[in-house]
Amino acid sequence: MNAFNNPGAQDPVLARLIDQVMTARAAQGAFEIRGHGSKRFYGELPRGEVLDTRVLTGISSYEPTELVVTVRAGTPLQELEAALAAQGQYLAFEPPRFQGEGGTGTVGGMVAAGLAGPSRAAVGSVRDYVLGATMLTGKGEVVSFGGQVMKNVAGYDVARMLAGSMGFLGLICEVSLKVLPMPVATRTLRFAVDQAQALKRLNAWGGQPLPVNASAWWNNTLVVRLSGARAAVDAATAGLGGEVLDDAAAAAFWLGLRDQRDDFFQLAHTAVLQGGGRALWRLSVPQVAAPLDELGGNQLVEWGGAQRWLLTETPAAQVRDAARRAGGHAVLFAAQDKSAGVLAPLSAPLARIHKQLKTAFDPDRVFNPGRLYADL
Repeated sequence: MNAFNNPGAQDPVLARLIDQVMTARAAQGAFEIRGHGSKRFYGELPRGEVLDTRVLTGISSYEPTELVVTVRAGTPLQELEAALAAQGQYLAFEPPRFQGEGGTGTVGGMVAAGLAGPSRAAVGSVRDYVLGATMLTGKGEVVSFGGQVMKNVAGYDVARMLAGSMGFLGLICEVSLKVLPMPVATRTLRFAVDQAQALKRLNAWGGQPLPVNASAWWNNTLVVRLSGARAAVDAATAGLGGEVLDDAAAAAFWLGLRDQRDDFFQLAHTAVLQGGGRALWRLSVPQVAAPLDELGGNQLVEWGGAQRWLLTETPAAQVRDAARRAGGHAVLFAAQDKSAGVLAPLSAPLARIHKQLKTAFDPDRVFNPGRLYADL
């Protein structure tokens, strides 16, 4: 058993981190938690001295037969995925791997950002795969939550709550994750349809027992990935029609979409860097929501219609209002100007809970101050 699974044991790396936290707390300092820095663009502006998570590396335990892996937070995501692939397994939620100054992201950053890729609507989110976690709090305490089974026995399910927390509760040291076997068969189909037609088809298919694993619509083209048993994939291919993409081309497309290196995201990130008021929004809405044509801009639709990416100069208030009227919310994913706030404003009860959690785990605001919300 390693020091993280047994917080009472002495681990020199963890001991140094605790000392850094206690020193910063006494000096009223703050840390920006950073691994490879691949997601620094996401969330509110990072503040504080850099606390490098890359000292926390390595796979602590891996039981392929149990479909569970426990890994330290600074471990490169590619290293973990390579170890899983060697056993015919993978992270089913396909976390995006952005390129940072030190590589393409870490496991801790993956959990803290809480971002999932093309298959999210079919298989679940990052949160659904977090079984347990060990965290260093702003009080210099090492605490563990959950474990290697789907179980939680007291209060908040803190391990899963870390997904998408942007480090505002503390430094994730280690996580236990559920993994899955790679699918036996996959196939990608392409259809020439406008957005309204694409949404209509996706909603109809969603009510049928079809092995639809991912979908994406952009520029009058709908792309759908089937995944599962070979017989089910073959039957769905015959029933849905469309153009069957070559396996290599299909793999390249989904990888580019996952890592936001495809044509839409290249266009979007370039536009944001050039300034001029354009911003990239991520809208979460019901799958049955109609096209948000009133927002204009350039739109990419994923997750069967539940995730709408929008590159636009439309004012933030108008974007958020349209998402709210559609039954969802909008996140300012990438922009030069974040004065409108990145995440959708919290209701008073939720804001109170967030502040209470921050106070419980990080009373002196040592970790990632203001990164999730400006007042946390």
